[in-house]
Amino acid sequence: MTDARSARALAALVFGAGTGSLATEIAASRLLAPYFGSSTIIWANLIGIVLAALATGYWLGGRLADRRPEPRLLGAIVVAAAVYVAATPFVAHPFLDLTVKELDQVSAGAAIGSFFAVVLLFAPAVVLLGAVAPFAIRLALTDVASGGAVAGRFYALSTAGSLLGTFVPAVVAIPLVGTQRTLISTAVLLALSGSLLLGRRTLVLAVALAALAAIPPGAVKAEAGLLHQEDSRYQFVSVVEREDGRRLLYLNEGIAVHSLWRPDSVLTGGYWDTFLAVPPLLDRPLRRVAILGNAAGTTARALGVFYPDAVVDGVELDPAVSRVGRRYFGMGENPNLRVHEADARPFLRRSAERYDLIVVDAYHQPYVPFYLATREFFRLVRERLAPGGIVALNVATVPGDRRLLGAVGRTLASELPQVLAWPALRFNTILLGFERSLAPAELRRRLRAGPAELSELRALLARDAVPVRRAGRPWTDDRAPVEWVTDRMIVAYASEGGKLEEDILPTRPG
Repeated sequence: MTDARSARALAALVFGAGTGSLATEIAASRLLAPYFGSSTIIWANLIGIVLAALATGYWLGGRLADRRPEPRLLGAIVVAAAVYVAATPFVAHPFLDLTVKELDQVSAGAAIGSFFAVVLLFAPAVVLLGAVAPFAIRLALTDVASGGAVAGRFYALSTAGSLLGTFVPAVVAIPLVGTQRTLISTAVLLALSGSLLLGRRTLVLAVALAALAAIPPGAVKAEAGLLHQEDSRYQFVSVVEREDGRRLLYLNEGIAVHSLWRPDSVLTGGYWDTFLAVPPLLDRPLRRVAILGNAAGTTARALGVFYPDAVVDGVELDPAVSRVGRRYFGMGENPNLRVHEADARPFLRRSAERYDLIVVDAYHQPYVPFYLATREFFRLVRERLAPGGIVALNVATVPGDRRLLGAVGRTLASELPQVLAWPALRFNTILLGFERSLAPAELRRRLRAGPAELSELRALLARDAVPVRRAGRPWTDDRAPVEWVTDRMIVAYASEGGKLEEDILPTRPG
């Protein structure tokens, strides 16, 4: 190999390694999401460990290059990384199933489980890829006087490859061919890069790795009654049917049920029913509703039965979830439902409507998107409420711990004149914010009216709702420590032996 060809080969190898390291990280986030979710702490684990692995690789590559400055050794390192990356999606599912065996019962372990998953499944390949740039720089150096230029050129190539490895998987590859085949494609690219130093025989390995793409992706966390699974652009989506005919929508780690459908009734026995008890508090016909976090349309479907004249704007970020709603959850049964594919807060900011009722059900339990729990968000909600309008929020809780509920409640109370907390279920409290205050006697009077089938729910609301005090510092867009509060709440509950159970309203309507 001539010096010119050698220089080009090293440059291509560095570019390929940079692409592979970031493509692996992006694919890792998708592979982990069905098991651990995609909260800030999961991303912190992923980014932090990848950076630590790269740093280790830089150190190791520099040491190894000084001891054995051999092009074939560098090529072998890249090929070893290719094999590891290609094996990852096939090893990951059984490993992650084992790691989270108790996660569906115990509300803890995501932070610890994701940490070790990243360390074992992804860090070794990233360490190998991190060794490439310093090793290549050592091989390319012919004169100390040009050392800076060589190092700068190679790190620029590595960074350019990293940019490609970030955007192509996220924007093109994962939505088009899925996570498993994206990782296999990354492995093929790495094997081809290694072949530049190892020779044409290595191309056989690249072809063998490419053949793995023919293996269909296996079901993730498969269980009895599975009707649908897909890795959407935003999250992992699955639909399960129970023996009694109920259909449940799970997202990502599958801890919480995000929508529920029963064949015999629009009432579920779950927290979705609680929103149906709220409209009589308006003391006028319900005309316009916004559901921020429509999911598969459980609440919207029921509103169409009990309040058929109300126009409902269902806001759902993920089009895949809306498709699932139409296919499995009867979302199309409400002719007055208009589905908007948008994020909740930007939708509300752009909207010119004034709503009688705004339902905030976009809190992907157990973590709350911070920007939907701040003073600025609730100020926007207040501006979009019609005179006398109401906002209703579903906040996850654990028995005996009111830290998250208290923070969200006092923040809501900082923008609305009256806030009530209704502990409707063991793990769910409904916060009600009023654009205008209601005296307790008036509240009870209004709740005597409404659909007869919901009378027990309204009685529970009248009996159990308590005022929320404004004491304490509200959360803001600048400071809203959601993950910190939630993690402390979960760990404390789990350490006492607490387990998640199916939560049923005391009346179990329908």
